[in-house]
Amino acid sequence: MPDQRVDSSRRWLLASTAVAGGVAAAGVVVPMLWSMAPSARARAAGAPVEVDISKIEPGMKATYEWRGKPVWVIRRTNEMLENLKQVRDRLSDPDSQSSVQPDYAKNGERSRKPEFLVLEGVCTHLGCSPSEKLKAGTDSGLGESWLGGFYCACHGSKFDLAGRVLKGSPAPVNLRVPPYVFLSDTKLLIGADSKES
Repeated sequence: MPDQRVDSSRRWLLASTAVAGGVAAAGVVVPMLWSMAPSARARAAGAPVEVDISKIEPGMKATYEWRGKPVWVIRRTNEMLENLKQVRDRLSDPDSQSSVQPDYAKNGERSRKPEFLVLEGVCTHLGCSPSEKLKAGTDSGLGESWLGGFYCACHGSKFDLAGRVLKGSPAPVNLRVPPYVFLSDTKLLIGADSKES
């Protein structure tokens, strides 16, 4: 009989030790796994951003932030859209074959809807932020042949009203078109290619 008590005590001691060891291991592993997960700020930095575009008047630009970068939404006028056709022979990459963009932006307007242009406001040369020179003509300070677009004063890169780089600019490729989708006529989701994202 004394041997049975020793065996049951031994089993109880082994089981207790195993349970305590499991709890201790979980106490170490769980916080370690949580510390490896991205912070709420990091998750938010890459999360899609919903924006209201109802107040953007024709010929105007609004700036939003996505992944720490400025994203421009430009509501182009009919004149601006016509100017896109006139500048084609002055572009380095008119069909955007060398530039990063979603499939739905592989057209002359580089957009889902011709009226609205969505671009990352970061020059593809050295990462500066070009300024808007949306109006055609001498008022822009870029001469009579200027048909509207964006100008990076840091090194002189010029982009048209579709974000396509003009020949002679130091920027190697067109401005980037981020993923986006229209949720409605007045809402845009930047950072997602579809409503399911």
